[in-house]
Amino acid sequence: MKIVRSLPELSHNKDSVISIGTFDGVHLAHQKIIREVIQRAQERSGRSVIITFDPHPKEVVGKQSGDNERGRVQLLTTNEEKLELIANLGVDVTFVVPFTYEFSRKPFREFYTEYIINGVGVSEVIEGYDHGFGKDREAGLAQLLALGREFGFSVVAEKQFFSNNELVSSSRIRSLLMEGEVGKANTLLGRRFGFSGTVVAGDGRGRTLGFPTANIDVQDPRKILPGKGVYAVKVHVDGMQHNALMSIGTLPTFYENHDAVCEVFIYEFAQNIYGRTITVECVQKIRGEKKFSSPEDLVKEMNNDKHVGKNILENVQ
Repeated sequence: MKIVRSLPELSHNKDSVISIGTFDGVHLAHQKIIREVIQRAQERSGRSVIITFDPHPKEVVGKQSGDNERGRVQLLTTNEEKLELIANLGVDVTFVVPFTYEFSRKPFREFYTEYIINGVGVSEVIEGYDHGFGKDREAGLAQLLALGREFGFSVVAEKQFFSNNELVSSSRIRSLLMEGEVGKANTLLGRRFGFSGTVVAGDGRGRTLGFPTANIDVQDPRKILPGKGVYAVKVHVDGMQHNALMSIGTLPTFYENHDAVCEVFIYEFAQNIYGRTITVECVQKIRGEKKFSSPEDLVKEMNNDKHVGKNILENVQ
């Protein structure tokens, strides 16, 4: 897959089949749209083009408004993760448009004329049922259909996509992750939710309790993490996959007020991995965060977590 970040890098091709969106998560509904783009491009002997944005539009527009909460973004996928997932589906070209506040103020017609009709080239556009674009999302499918009639490209609007009777959307997946429902989130994603980070030094308490853990500094602070609790996870270290437990929380047994930390205990693992980048794939939540009356009570619970996690992880592919 070719990745471009400016129009001059991309030759005009009138037989391009395109889709435009943030595609955060590249979940099952996104995958359906992207596969349709690829199939329709092949049928036309054209090329498949996905157009996405970096940074996330909400982050840029929200910060400009002066509302920090509106500008706070929790990504399901970093830009690098998103591009890898799109590439794995077989797209010919992904155009990552640098998203600025000035760009966000472009009227939809100006954007489409400059970037799509005269820029990328287009024979067909495939979008989701709720697609909106242009300044303040001023245009939707009706305006896009009208533009297609004017400039001679067709438009396909994909219907809502459901998995196990649940609507697949990025916002729903974020909610599930924050609730700790990683299994349900994985179903809507079509894969395990994961993240990468660097192993950093912690307070060493896990080792004294008999559970040496690797503290993870997540690479992108905008990346969402599951809610507080203990999870059965798969950890990738130097290309090898290991069974592990992950804890996300504020260490309430030992501290009254502590920043949230993410740490993993890897089964039957004794390597020194400080400074290395590892990837975590979430499988299932075991329990919520608890404050224990003593370290001994915590260790007892951790031993139970270890047993439960082992049974979970030995029965997943």
